[in-house]
Amino acid sequence: MSVILRLVQQFQPSKKQEFLALEKQFAALEHQGTLPKGERMLPIAGREAANTIIWQGRFENLCAAEAALKIFETNSEHTELANQQLPYFKDAWVEFYEVLDM
Repeated sequence: MSVILRLVQQFQPSKKQEFLALEKQFAALEHQGTLPKGERMLPIAGREAANTIIWQGRFENLCAAEAALKIFETNSEHTELANQQLPYFKDAWVEFYEVLDM
């Protein structure tokens, strides 16, 4: 069973540029292989507000998705960037989706 892990983060609209600048640094860590790779999305239309960024990655199972979360929690470079980004946050949550093979 494949799983999609989504990290949904709402940021202060007035701090969009600062927030996204830090996201580029997270992406650089992904490209280096330090963090699990994913894709980032900003909503154009939909339920989520425009000041929301969604990171999502596909994993072969729930254990692998949970292991990715553990890497985010324990990696010192991720923690350092997250601490810089924290003042810009309004809300954040984690979602898991089962990919249906139909």
